[in-house]
Amino acid sequence: MTVPPALADVAYLVGRVLLGLILFAHGWQKLVSNGISGTSAFFDQAGVPLPTLSAWFAAIVELVGGAALVVGVAVPVTAALVVLDMLGAYLFVHAGKGLFIEKGGFELVGLLAAGCLLLLAVGGGRYSIDHVLRSRRRTPVRV
Repeated sequence: MTVPPALADVAYLVGRVLLGLILFAHGWQKLVSNGISGTSAFFDQAGVPLPTLSAWFAAIVELVGGAALVVGVAVPVTAALVVLDMLGAYLFVHAGKGLFIEKGGFELVGLLAAGCLLLLAVGGGRYSIDHVLRSRRRTPVRV
C-alpha cells in the first residue's frame, strides 16, 4: 500500500510537531521548573558525568531542539543531537529498568530517539522551514 504524498507530508508534520512539543516541555522542565541546579543534582545522583554541563546540554537540546522541530528548522542536526541526548538518558538513567516508564524504564527516551532517527533519515518534510530554504536555493535567479 502506497501512502499518497500529501498524506505523508501531513504525517511528517504531525510527527515532527508532536516530538518537538514533548521535547520542548522536557527542556522547559529542566531549565525552568526544576532549574539547572535541580536537574544537575538529579544528574549527579544518577551518575551522569559533568552533571551541570550535562544538565545545560540536555535542557538546551530539548528546549531549543524541540522548538526547532516544531517549525522544522535544522531538523537533521536537531534530530542527531536529540538522539545523543536520549542515548545519554538511556545509559545513565533508564538502562536495566525495563521498558515501562512507571518503573523507570526507557519507553519515552526510546520513542523520542526512534522518532528523531526517522527525522534524521527523512528530514522535516514539505511543511518545514528546511524545505522552504532548500526550495529557494534550487530556484534559479532570473535577471
